Amino acid sequence: MPEPAVPALPPVASFEELDLPRELLGTLAEAGVAEPFPIQAAALPNALAGRDVLGRARTGSGKTLAFGLAVLARTAGRKAEPKRPLALVLVPTRELAQQVTEALAPHAAALGLRMTAVVGGLSIGRQVGELRRGTEVVVATPGRLNDLVGRRDASLERVRTAVLDEADQMCDMGFLPQVTELLDQVRPDGQRMLFSATLDRNVDQLVRAYLKDPVPLSVDPSAATVTTMDHHVLHIQAADKYSAATEIAAREGRVLMFLDTKHGVDQFVKHLRAMGVRAEGLHSGKSQPQRTRTLAQFKEGAVTVLVATNVAARGIHVDDLDLVVNVDPPADHKDYLHRGGRTARAGGSGKVVTLVTPNQRRDVVRLMADARIRPTTTQVRSGEAALSRITGAKAPSGVPLSGASPTDAKGRPAGSDLGFRGMGSRSGKAGRGKESRKTAEAKALAEARRAARVRRGH
Repeated sequence: MPEPAVPALPPVASFEELDLPRELLGTLAEAGVAEPFPIQAAALPNALAGRDVLGRARTGSGKTLAFGLAVLARTAGRKAEPKRPLALVLVPTRELAQQVTEALAPHAAALGLRMTAVVGGLSIGRQVGELRRGTEVVVATPGRLNDLVGRRDASLERVRTAVLDEADQMCDMGFLPQVTELLDQVRPDGQRMLFSATLDRNVDQLVRAYLKDPVPLSVDPSAATVTTMDHHVLHIQAADKYSAATEIAAREGRVLMFLDTKHGVDQFVKHLRAMGVRAEGLHSGKSQPQRTRTLAQFKEGAVTVLVATNVAARGIHVDDLDLVVNVDPPADHKDYLHRGGRTARAGGSGKVVTLVTPNQRRDVVRLMADARIRPTTTQVRSGEAALSRITGAKAPSGVPLSGASPTDAKGRPAGSDLGFRGMGSRSGKAGRGKESRKTAEAKALAEARRAARVRRGH
């Protein structure tokens, strides 16, 4: 990371050492936040002093308050004109925008500051209405905010403090042109803060173009992940993969499971519900109200298994989530770290499990090396003690939930005529030859159900 022209201010041991409004100290105490996490202790003194900040920190390290408290404190006492916010937080996903807004809302309210989340998938009319009434702090995804600026429903000319959170993912998702267009419109003499798990070429381009003598701060993402999580690679045969995944889903407590595709998520959820597991899916094909409702049910415990694509890999905070399962291994080490970052948040502990079939082993070895992870590797089979010991797996009840049916009108397993992506290998070799992949995957799903019933003695 670059050396600052002016030395960084030293970190603090408590929030009381900071020049924070008393209202913020009060809301922190009410929320039970007793002392700052490392990224907060390091970033807040510099951010409150108006310095540009370049933070390298993994998801779940507490960086929302690291920049959020500074944004609110530096905006306190000012009122925004219609359509002209005073502070901006840019994030890559709708879920992260909502998480940041929810996390900062009580602190903003204590200061009399208004906040608006500007994201796609929700009513643009409502967002325009809030902007026209005046809002001091906007938390936005680049696409929707660009739309509103283009329609002249928002102006960034009064924005004095701008934050880029998860900058690496914004670049990975192709938002770099939109982000630069937005940053070009904020006050050139204002403060910028950028937080990212990695500082690759595109992120470095943003840093050089928009940050002035930034204070570099690092809470190493790989080191933090290793020390607060247990990582397990479970070698399993392709034909047994979904029986094992089903047993893991039936464990006590909540679990977040990742698959590659929307279709795979939907079919696995149908299967789990037919086996009596309270599961729901989360992916970009769901409407934003559906996604919000599903997350709320998962957080409250009404849903015990959340099956998701990478849409949930960032921006989702669930307290006391102790297990994340990669049913399909991610293709990129950054995705692995962010998927795993859904557990072991804010200093907690957790476990990340990756199911690996024989033809995926070489790719996963490389993935773990890139992520600087040394996992515990175990050969497992469904129904065996090793799987239960590591994950808490158990046989599902097999009693379908309301609205779920284990068979269709012809007596076949529900969804057996549909491709269940993710049941085979990433390379797609499973199911080739005399059988199509869909047929092979349907048989794997049917076998998972049959094996579960056998283990229950049915």
